[in-house]
Amino acid sequence: MTTTTSTSPAPRPAPTGPLNLARTTATAARVLRQLHHDPRSIALMLLVPCVMLFLLRYVFDGSPHTFDSIGASLLGIFPLITMFLVTSIATLRERTSGTLERLLAMPLGKGDLIAGYALAFGTLAIIQSALATGLALWFLGLDVTGSPWLLLLVALLDALLGTALGLFVSAFAASEFQAVQFMPAVIFPQLLLCGLFTPRDNMHPALEAISNVLPMSYAVDGMNEVLKHTDMTANFVRDALIVAGCALLVLGLGAATLRRRTA
Repeated sequence: MTTTTSTSPAPRPAPTGPLNLARTTATAARVLRQLHHDPRSIALMLLVPCVMLFLLRYVFDGSPHTFDSIGASLLGIFPLITMFLVTSIATLRERTSGTLERLLAMPLGKGDLIAGYALAFGTLAIIQSALATGLALWFLGLDVTGSPWLLLLVALLDALLGTALGLFVSAFAASEFQAVQFMPAVIFPQLLLCGLFTPRDNMHPALEAISNVLPMSYAVDGMNEVLKHTDMTANFVRDALIVAGCALLVLGLGAATLRRRTA
């Protein structure tokens, strides 16, 4: 009598090569469906930057020029902060609940997965940036010399950078409380050194050198270029490319933190 032993099929290898559009969009659609059932996160992403800009405008109600001078910079900083916070917590939930591990057991590349998350949160970042920019320009009276579209572009890049940073740091947190704790470590130093409170060339040389490698510094510089110049300048193009490049770099690092676990 012969017996046969059954063996479980070997796990499929991770897909390699370029991103797969179908897998990426399917991942983004799943994330958006989940966010649809989390109205608090949606409210945080879409409304908080608008509320903060509204408060800021009337804090400086007696000095509208002060709002004009810092409002453009904060129009980029507020979306970055909120997207960082929401993305890091939402992605951490996926990691700790085992959802990411189950997805990675499927024929789904790490690049497809991280691009899907970036696409989903990036869609919300577009809406968020459009709302905040429209509110600042056409309701709160923010006075800028350059094109509103350039202002919107920088705000969007800042929000995408916050998304990328949130995806990346979620790999190093074991709980939502720890994810929030990364904000003082990742965001606050950039906030202090970005040139919002004082020009970067007035800082101590060591701090100025550090600020030169922080992406938020170029986000603020890009906003200031739109604030002061009617046309797109070479400095604006440089600042926008640096912010976009940093976002892509951090997304790549985020994909590298994804691990498949086998029994």
